[in-house]
Amino acid sequence: MSTDTHGIALPLGSGAAAASEQAQVYRKVSLRLIPFLFICYVAAYLDRINIGFAQLQMKADLGFSDAVYGLGAGIFFFGYALFEVPSNLLLEKIGARKTLLRIMVLWGLTSAGMMFVTTPTQLYIARFLLGLFEAGFFPGMILYFTYWYPSKMRARIIALFMSGMAVAGIVGGPLSGWIMNDMAGVNGWRGWQWMFLLEGIPAVLLGVMAWFLLDDRPGQAKWLSKREKELIEHTLQQDQRDLGPAHHGSLRHALRDPKIYILAFAYFTFIAGTYVITFWLPTIVKSFGVTDPLRIGLLTAIPYIIGAIGMVVLSKNSDRTRERRWHAAGAAFLGGAGLVVASLLPGQLALALVALSFATIGILATMPLFWAMPTAYLSGPAAAGGIALINSLGLIGGFVSPFVIGWFKTATGSVNYGLYFVTALMVLGGIALLVGVPAKALREKREG
Repeated sequence: MSTDTHGIALPLGSGAAAASEQAQVYRKVSLRLIPFLFICYVAAYLDRINIGFAQLQMKADLGFSDAVYGLGAGIFFFGYALFEVPSNLLLEKIGARKTLLRIMVLWGLTSAGMMFVTTPTQLYIARFLLGLFEAGFFPGMILYFTYWYPSKMRARIIALFMSGMAVAGIVGGPLSGWIMNDMAGVNGWRGWQWMFLLEGIPAVLLGVMAWFLLDDRPGQAKWLSKREKELIEHTLQQDQRDLGPAHHGSLRHALRDPKIYILAFAYFTFIAGTYVITFWLPTIVKSFGVTDPLRIGLLTAIPYIIGAIGMVVLSKNSDRTRERRWHAAGAAFLGGAGLVVASLLPGQLALALVALSFATIGILATMPLFWAMPTAYLSGPAAAGGIALINSLGLIGGFVSPFVIGWFKTATGSVNYGLYFVTALMVLGGIALLVGVPAKALREKREG
């Protein structure tokens, strides 16, 4: 065994033996990290999509219009954007354990507190605070993966992590529908009040568990042997050497790079599509004449199931070919086409669900495919703040999408014009990636 210039023991062997050892170590890492972080993301996304199910009862109970609901759903992202960059920079300093503890306990308590909302102002304040407290969770996890995984594994790992978004839709729909149906009237509370309470508390418990289960860096993991820690460190150092010099030596340098803002714009459009599914899928299903909350929940699970499978398949292919731009842009085009086709099938629920399933494949797949690009483009001191900056700017799409669709629905009685608007955005985002971010800028090499 030899050592590198940093005194770290390098793995012996080459070819199949070295690859087998690396695969075994990363299998151990993934089994330790991904299931828990996956569950955390399910909880995070559940606390986002439940506002979409709450509206099935909440608007009528409290007298909220579609425009009020759309603004309340979207204002979450203003709070999120304000604190996202500081939160990621803080994670770089204090680590993931403390960061997740703070984030998840505060957002879980706020989400549960949504049960006490009675006025539009209270809705806006609660949703703003929810975004403020949750800020940093997703970009923090993207940054956290760069501490453990080399670039060639990240799209697949991010896809596995982000499949929690689809699972939240698969589980959250029927669960939310069941709670709203069967818990209504218990203790004098409405069904949507019970839903916020019962779906908010798990985040608090998971935040406490993160303190005990996670390690900030591989070198601190007591469940890894010295040899395994050395292999991970060597793999990450070798990955950086293979990628070549970093594009950015500092966050300030990154902030002056136009490609950062092209990436942020593309992500803005992809997020706009994501929150069509997140916030409006129950309403779209209801527009086909389905009124029972439990049945709506079961039907909305179908696009999420198909979308989760498609997302993982596309991400694995992207890792295999080391191609990101066309995969992400193609997914955006597919997502937009599915939304348009679904809007052109009035009264045909089965066909609309097929179209929405294809839309969900494309829309969900844009997320891990996109995030494999900033992590390949940014590195060093720029990564923590740059990733958070792209995410915070992009998440404005999470405000625009529900607000615009809510406005169109209030004005016209239909979500269709809002869907066309979001489709146009996603197409523009895909084109922006292809034109504005050359493949050579991503510092990734195709496997031989």
